Amino acid sequence: MKKLFISLAWLSSSFALAQQPVNPSTQSDPVKSSTLIISGTVTTSPKPAVEKNELKYNLNESGSHFFKITFLNQAWLRYNQSNPGTTVISEPKDNTFDIGLRRTRMQLFGQISDHVYLYFQFGMNNFNYLNGGFNPNASSNRKIHAFFHDAVGEYVVWKNKDYLKIGSGLTIANGLSRFSQPSVSSIMSMDVPVFAQATVDQTDQFSRKLSLYARGQVGHLDYRVAISDPFPIQTSGSALPTYGPNSVFALKGHHKQFQGLLLWQFFDKEAHQTPGYMTGTYLGAKKVFNLEAGFITQKNAMVSVPTAADTVYQNMNLWSVASFLDMPVNKEKGTAVNAYLGYFYTDYGTNYLRFNGIMNPASGVASGYVSGTQGNAFPMFGTGSVVYGQFGYLMKRDLFGTSNGTLMSYIQVQIADYQRLSQKMGVYNVGLNYLIKGHNGKLTLDYQNRPYYEAVSGSSQLSSGGRRGQLTLQYQVFI
Repeated sequence: MKKLFISLAWLSSSFALAQQPVNPSTQSDPVKSSTLIISGTVTTSPKPAVEKNELKYNLNESGSHFFKITFLNQAWLRYNQSNPGTTVISEPKDNTFDIGLRRTRMQLFGQISDHVYLYFQFGMNNFNYLNGGFNPNASSNRKIHAFFHDAVGEYVVWKNKDYLKIGSGLTIANGLSRFSQPSVSSIMSMDVPVFAQATVDQTDQFSRKLSLYARGQVGHLDYRVAISDPFPIQTSGSALPTYGPNSVFALKGHHKQFQGLLLWQFFDKEAHQTPGYMTGTYLGAKKVFNLEAGFITQKNAMVSVPTAADTVYQNMNLWSVASFLDMPVNKEKGTAVNAYLGYFYTDYGTNYLRFNGIMNPASGVASGYVSGTQGNAFPMFGTGSVVYGQFGYLMKRDLFGTSNGTLMSYIQVQIADYQRLSQKMGVYNVGLNYLIKGHNGKLTLDYQNRPYYEAVSGSSQLSSGGRRGQLTLQYQVFI
């Protein structure tokens, strides 16, 4: 690991040096200059160097062949009202305050030739004082959570055209929706709607899968289709699911997963460089309005045991339709809007339900409470349907003065109708971004209001017992 970071430091410095003009007469002077001739006198006036916003090494003179490196860090300070029964390292806790790293990533990617593209992403997620989980019966190792998220090689069939790109490797390029493959450095809200990453850390690696895919843009159509080789649930790192009347991921059998996403782009075309990743907001730099439809399907992915004599395998079938809008309101002022509305049909088999809490600040739940409901968890995934919407407004450019940034407010609504819940579930977020330097440096304050759930006597149904809140401050730095 030490050698890796030494190599990256050397690579970063090499990028910077490679972009400097090699001119013996000016190489020692970091300030570029311009020369004026006035009445026969030569006068030199300093000109500030152009500020760069990326670490990029050009492999040819035009820059069409290049290699880049990026770094992202999202640090959270969070106060959470705990769900009933929450324990933190075996002590009851009504509320928690924690500091953590939601995401820490580095990307290395580039167009190596007219037809060859390479992409890697390395990093870690959900690193707080519990390090993503707590096992009181085992020794812990807080150094094991950084891993390769992506490792993809891609072939561009037509030179300088996005008509068809074929890739394979570990990748997030998949179906269902744009939020199943989000570019997390550019999202409008503090966090993405994670339910759209349908099998996250169950049969994938933090939403990435070993896949063979084709993607491209032809006219107004943006498409991606993939065949994936899902991981068995036995390799998820969590306790194995117990067979019963409610569907779980199967412990037997292995079938390929098929998925696809189609988008019709009415105005500007969206970015198409990195495999899969879709921008959260362009902050008014583009005029984007898309309609999308996506799906994921896998044979016999789920299993339930309704009676002692029956073991029933069921297909996993997920699909969605949605609209996405991101465009300027007033170009002179720099104001813009962002909006998304989607419907998700999620069939994981009979009565499937999974609680999840993002970077959960709790380690357990007391006896007598529903398993997995500790901390900030809520029923994030389930068989049924979900309506998700978000809306944001970007205020005028340089709201606080030149180079002092601006604000973008937003709301998020997730309404789920899952089989095992006795009523519909609503999770609501409101937030405010302080865009110090666009997405490269921003502060986000987010408040979430969510329900918590209790068992219904004599039934497998769960009922909401009340609501809890969570307040989070995120500081994002990205280059």
